[in-house]
Amino acid sequence: MRSTLLSFSLYLLFGCSIAMATPEVGQANTHEFQLSNGLKLIVREDHRAPTVAHMVWYRAGSMDEVNGKTGVAHVLEHMMFKGTHKVKSGEFSRLVAAVGGRENAFTSRDYTAYFQQVEKSKLDEVMRLEADRMSNLNFDDAEFLKEIQVVMEERRLRTEDNPNSLLNESLTATAYMSSPYRHPVVGWMNDLVNMKAIDARDWYRSWYKPNNATVVIAGDVNPKVILKAVEKYYGVASAKELPERKPQIEPVQKGIKRVQVKAPADSAQLAMAWKVPKLEVARLDDDEPYALELLSAVLDGYDNARLNRTLVKQERVVNDVGVGYDMISRGPELFFISSSMAKGKTVQQAESSIRKALKEVVDKGILESELKRVKVRILSDQIYKRDSIFGQAMEIGSTEMAGFSWKDIDVMLEKMQTITPAQVQAVAKKYLVDEGLTIAVLDPQPRQSGEAKQGGNRDAK
Repeated sequence: MRSTLLSFSLYLLFGCSIAMATPEVGQANTHEFQLSNGLKLIVREDHRAPTVAHMVWYRAGSMDEVNGKTGVAHVLEHMMFKGTHKVKSGEFSRLVAAVGGRENAFTSRDYTAYFQQVEKSKLDEVMRLEADRMSNLNFDDAEFLKEIQVVMEERRLRTEDNPNSLLNESLTATAYMSSPYRHPVVGWMNDLVNMKAIDARDWYRSWYKPNNATVVIAGDVNPKVILKAVEKYYGVASAKELPERKPQIEPVQKGIKRVQVKAPADSAQLAMAWKVPKLEVARLDDDEPYALELLSAVLDGYDNARLNRTLVKQERVVNDVGVGYDMISRGPELFFISSSMAKGKTVQQAESSIRKALKEVVDKGILESELKRVKVRILSDQIYKRDSIFGQAMEIGSTEMAGFSWKDIDVMLEKMQTITPAQVQAVAKKYLVDEGLTIAVLDPQPRQSGEAKQGGNRDAK
């Protein structure tokens, strides 16, 4: 996953010029409200097009699940389209399409979110539908039994028939000992096989409450008008005490962990993950997470970045290489490097090349010009994000779900501007060490005749 902060980079270097070109986008045009039932409303005005993105974010994802019921957050996401007392199963999507809108939903480790994007005059209609299923979801056991089969097939296609997904799943499950991040969002197959309709209903009753939800509306809207509409539709929902969220602190790792996965594939794969810090709400000025963000971009932020240039183009030891780090999240974080072997090359050769490239950063650091180029590249990759109504709503919602405020985004960007090459070098030296490293290797097995190379994709619902 590409980092969250990189997606905010529109402000990084040309914040003033962007503000002048699009004055409607920014903090001055973002409004926050709190309803009496605990629901948070955030409205972003952007009058450049007569469209609106309407999103409801529930702070309940796979990290809130318990053993034996993994995947229930994602299953409930599917069931949310199965009707209420007023709307029959399947009607939700049809009604949104009937007004010319698009809609979907997604579940992550930290949250579950639902969205519609419509012409501004149709906002009330989708708001009414979404508010209805916040309080009045109604599905029978037969609907659940059909949908759980869909979810199991989704797991087969996206994970069990996909060697890259299998490797990442094993890597995560090995790296984490106590954190619920060790479980896949889609759930373990055995838990899905044994899941009952009551499990999904219990999840809904526990977490789908206004005091655990944030509504984000971005587009051609009037905040005062929106507040009245939200109070009308969502204000009738009753707040409820939420389940206690117990801290599940990950124990300190004290040495390399290794895991091997055997699966049909065309080539061997290598994935390496280090335990690293994330940004904490109370410590927005902590240098290290920002430096880790920039380190990930130095290694893999553009076509000729360090790892791609060295491993793919020069040494030709791997076919591809990727780096991932997410600075803001509810749970602990990892710094990932993954690659697939070039023909005739071994995993040992790839690991050696990666370690050599990282040692060069640790020993010699990075150049000021290199860091500046990364920031410019980040900006060029993200420059059109502010033209997306949906993108703005996504940025606000995901930041809020991690426990931060949308107001913190500018603070983060300003802080990242201050990070120096020495600080990037320091985090590489401190955290990319064997004590906190987990290594996963895919041992490719022969494919059966006619077997698909990779699982397909299925819509979220």
